[in-house]
Amino acid sequence: MKKWFVTVGLAFTLAACGGDEAPAPSTDEADKSTGGEASSEVFEVAVIPSQSTGEMETGLNNLEEHLNEALDREVEVVQYPNYNAVVEALNYNHIDLAFLGPLTYLIAHEQSGAQAIITQEIDGEPYYYSYIITHADSEWETLEDMLEDRADVNFAFASNSSTSGHLIPGLELRNRGHYEDDLDNEFAQIQFAGSHDVVTTLVQDQTVEAGAVDSAILESLMKDDEANGGSLREDIKVIWQSDQLYQYPWVVPSEMTEEEIENIRAAFYDITDEEILRIFGGASSFVEADDTQYADVLEAAREFDMLKLEE
Repeated sequence: MKKWFVTVGLAFTLAACGGDEAPAPSTDEADKSTGGEASSEVFEVAVIPSQSTGEMETGLNNLEEHLNEALDREVEVVQYPNYNAVVEALNYNHIDLAFLGPLTYLIAHEQSGAQAIITQEIDGEPYYYSYIITHADSEWETLEDMLEDRADVNFAFASNSSTSGHLIPGLELRNRGHYEDDLDNEFAQIQFAGSHDVVTTLVQDQTVEAGAVDSAILESLMKDDEANGGSLREDIKVIWQSDQLYQYPWVVPSEMTEEEIENIRAAFYDITDEEILRIFGGASSFVEADDTQYADVLEAAREFDMLKLEE
């Protein structure tokens, strides 16, 4: 078993705690070959986790083993908790495949022509939603109710570059005139918790009054919690739901050959391992995706001026 590792530190889950980052992968090395024939080069898969690192370890190890066998070449699954690092790696053709949120994919697509090729179905549907959640004990039943008390609300987004955990709900709040960014808003406090499971915990513990999360991840967390006798489903209330969003894409660099794209798709179509499926939103299967299915997120990103890397 090859080990998967964190390339740029635990910034994604520890940002609020001031965790130090390790250096991002160098862009000075020679570009990798993406030819369709068997290659001695390591096939590198970059994953930006939507949950805390420890929650994904077994599934990522299993994914690495599956791809090693299915692609008949050496594969490394690498966690890139830093959005900038994975976009740069795609832009410079230093990785072969990346799993990331729709917004991050669109930044790479706009900058270098990176292509979406696969996504996951959950309960037979390739869609999810952005939710704004609060504790079940709250008197709020709708987003309008919460916004009446916004001056007293501590609100948690997942990550600044998250589609469902910031872009879509942030744009909703912006269009209502209450939010521009974490420094310019009408809330008591805005924070970026780092991941959807952390936002969920903050709301369940009533550390914050409300937060934005991915619907599929929330449902997966609730199922895991129920299996362990927890009360998460009873503790959380959804007070706003976005329009339908197409699921997180698996993305390849623009120079990837069509033959290799089809080999990758075939490898994912064969995945039945429950640990792999669980960490990708409780997926039921993987299906083909393409760039056209993210037009709504592209429009939102342009409106919110988010099609660029963070400084």
